[in-house]
Amino acid sequence: MNDLNKSIVKSFSNKSFLIAVGILLITTMLNGCEKKAKEAQVAPFPEVDVATVLFQSIQQWDQFNGHISAIESVDIRPRVSGYIQRIAFKEGDEIQKGDLLFLIDQRPYRATLNSAAARHERMVATDALAQSQSNRAQVLLKDNAISREETEARQATQAQTQADIKDAEAALEVAKLNLGFTEVRAPISGRVSRAILTVGNLVVADQTTLTTLVSQNPVYVYFDPDEYSYLRYKSEARRKSKSEGGAQVRVGLANEQGFPHLGNVDFLDNQINPTTGTIRARAKLNNADRLFTPGMYARVQMAGDDDTQKILLDNKAILTDQDRNYVYILEEGNKAVRKDVVLGRTWNGLRVIESGLAPDNKVVIAGLQRIYFSGAQVKPNVVSMELSSTKAASPNNSINK
Repeated sequence: MNDLNKSIVKSFSNKSFLIAVGILLITTMLNGCEKKAKEAQVAPFPEVDVATVLFQSIQQWDQFNGHISAIESVDIRPRVSGYIQRIAFKEGDEIQKGDLLFLIDQRPYRATLNSAAARHERMVATDALAQSQSNRAQVLLKDNAISREETEARQATQAQTQADIKDAEAALEVAKLNLGFTEVRAPISGRVSRAILTVGNLVVADQTTLTTLVSQNPVYVYFDPDEYSYLRYKSEARRKSKSEGGAQVRVGLANEQGFPHLGNVDFLDNQINPTTGTIRARAKLNNADRLFTPGMYARVQMAGDDDTQKILLDNKAILTDQDRNYVYILEEGNKAVRKDVVLGRTWNGLRVIESGLAPDNKVVIAGLQRIYFSGAQVKPNVVSMELSSTKAASPNNSINK
C-alpha cells in the first residue's frame, strides 16, 4: 500500500471506511492489469529450430533376409564296397580337386585285376592260334586239301576268339576302374567335413556317406523379394541393357554394421510362391577371404530404381494426427503453418517425403511443443538438416522399408 492510499484511509471517518476500502481495491486491480498488459507486450515469440529440407539424389535399396549357400556341395560316397584302410585328410581342412580322401582295401580288387589281365592274355593267345588255323585253311582250300565246311568252321572260331578278346578287354577295364575307385578322391575343391566312418568300417558302394565337401569361392546368397519389389526390378531391368548384368546387391552378416559386401543377382526363380507372395532370388559373392560359410544368416539389400531426387526430412519434425502425418513449415512473417505429408522410407536416418513439401520449404524440427495452432508466430533459429539427424550418414545406409 502506497502513501496516498494510507492518507485516504486516515482522512475518512468510520462511516466512509467501506468506501475507502473499495477505492483501494479498484486502484490495486487497475495497477495489476496495467502490469500484465505491459508484460504481454514485451513477451517474446516461442523459439523453434528451423531447417531447410534436403533435396538430393538417392539410390533406393530394399532389404531382405537371406542365407549363404555353397555353389557346389557333394556327399562323398564310395563307388566300390570294402573296408576303409586309411583316412588321408584332416577334418575341416580345405582341399583341392583330386586329393585323396579315403583308401579302401585294394587287395581283392587288385586280385580281380590280375585275373582279368590273365584272361585277356589267354584270349589273345587263343586268337593268335585261331588266326593261324584260319589262314592255313585258306591255303589248303585252294589245293582242295580241306573241305569248305572245315575252312568256315576255322574262320568262325577266329571270329569268336576276337569277340572273346573284346570281352576280356572290357573286364580288364572294369577291374582297373574298380581298383582306382578304392582311392576315394575329392571331386571338387572346397572344405571337407568330418569323417563319418573311421578306419576298419565296411562301406557299401554308392550308399555309405563318408563325408561332405562344399566349395568355398565364390558363394551364393539366397533371399526372397516380395512381389512388388520383383515387379519393380523387372521394370528396371527392361530399361537396362543385358550387358549391364544382374541387379546389384549388398550383403551384411549378423555381426557387421551396414552392408560391406557386393554381389550381383544371377538367378530369379520362374514362379512366385502364392502362399508367401515372394520369389526366390540368388546372388553370387566373392569369398576369397573365406569370410562366408554356407548356412550363415545374411542381410541383403537389392538395388531398386536408379538414383532419384527425393525430399528428405528429420523424423523429429513429423507429427501425427490420427491417420495423418504433418509438419510445420515456416512461412512469411515467421508463421508456423501446418502441412500434411506422405511419408516414404528412411535413408541415412532421414525420412523420405513422397508428397506435401517443396524443395525450398523450411520445416520446424525442434520446439514443436511450443506451437499450439497453425499460423502461430515463432522466433526461428536456423539449423542444418544434416546436423539435426540423430543418425550419422554412412555409405552403407539405404532406403529401408
